[in-house]
Amino acid sequence: MARSKGGIGAAKRRRNVLAQVKGYRFGRSKKERMAKEAIAKAGKYSFAHRKDKKNDYRQLFMIRIGAGLGGAISYSKFIGGLKKQGIVINRKMLAELAADHPKAFDAIVAKVK
Repeated sequence: MARSKGGIGAAKRRRNVLAQVKGYRFGRSKKERMAKEAIAKAGKYSFAHRKDKKNDYRQLFMIRIGAGLGGAISYSKFIGGLKKQGIVINRKMLAELAADHPKAFDAIVAKVK
């Protein structure tokens, strides 16, 4: 049996790794070992930051709702009042109402008070 050498396969692997790090800076875009490390870290961070993004948006919604309340009632009392009244609406929709439809939001706040 003839000896098989890995030149074509190795070049293809190297090309694919370097294609993934296109746009990275310095050695990370040119050196195979650094590129592999960069890919591994990028994947790890992207997983963690997808989880963080959900929390970031929830915080943003809470800030927008609080701003919409304008000191009329505290955020925690507002959310507690919603639950007591049986009004089922999520924070994302409340934040959108507070920002884009203040009259509708004020109607909800009036029900809770």
